Amino acid sequence: MTGGAQSAANVRPRVHRAPTRTARLPAPLLLRGLAASCRQAWRAQFVFRAAIWSGIVGACLQVVLVFLVWRAVYGTRTEVADVDHANAITYAILGVLASIVFQPFVFDTLYGRLRTGAIAFDVMRPISAVPSALAQQVGASLAQLPAVLCALVIGLAIGAIEPPGTVASALAFAASLALGFTIVLILNFTVGLVGFWTLEVGGAFLIYRMLAQFSSGALIPLWFMPGGLRTALELLPFSAQVFTPLSIYLDRSPGVHTLQAIGGQLIWIVVLAALAALVWRRAVRRLVIFGG
Repeated sequence: MTGGAQSAANVRPRVHRAPTRTARLPAPLLLRGLAASCRQAWRAQFVFRAAIWSGIVGACLQVVLVFLVWRAVYGTRTEVADVDHANAITYAILGVLASIVFQPFVFDTLYGRLRTGAIAFDVMRPISAVPSALAQQVGASLAQLPAVLCALVIGLAIGAIEPPGTVASALAFAASLALGFTIVLILNFTVGLVGFWTLEVGGAFLIYRMLAQFSSGALIPLWFMPGGLRTALELLPFSAQVFTPLSIYLDRSPGVHTLQAIGGQLIWIVVLAALAALVWRRAVRRLVIFGG
């Protein structure tokens, strides 16, 4: 081997670790940047008209089918497991609508950015990848509202949705639903960070999605679960996504237990946010760019 070849063989790429601290933007500029990310994700959902109409039609069909199935399940019975048939149908339909809003998963874009190395620039920008990704998820979820509103109108028209138990229940439901959505955002983001280790999030997301839909009570209310299984599922954060808000919606006598349920959601948000922050810090440490 010649001297030139030996020197070339001994050359090793320099390793640069991505910085974890960036310059802080003033709050108005930060909010404008996040709003722009949110709008971008919103508009991306409306690029194809066929997808828009299929989403609306699909949501309406889900409401009608869920109504027919649950009405057939109850038949002539007025209660099953101490749950009134009207409440069960209302819960099932609202669970479908909540799942549509919570469903968009935009964090899989981390896969492409990790493969190309573009994620390094996201980390170094004044608006880091974390708030930007969360804003994009919010925008994608808000884009589902037209389909949800159309399906809600269909549900009200066929008498499948009962009004909330009381005004207090409606207000508590709105607050609880917002907290449930926050839990979804944090969990989705944490699952998306798996790509820093595997460079692929599709499999992890499929497992997470199946677990979340079943454990959150979006498919089957936790009221109908066996005692031990219901207790175990209520201890997981997934139940705070859908089951807790919908239980509050149907509650005819809100009180201390309602505040306790919302307090439980707040605790989960703090715990999951701390977990997501820990995973993010470890993910950034793994972010290494090789250059000449």
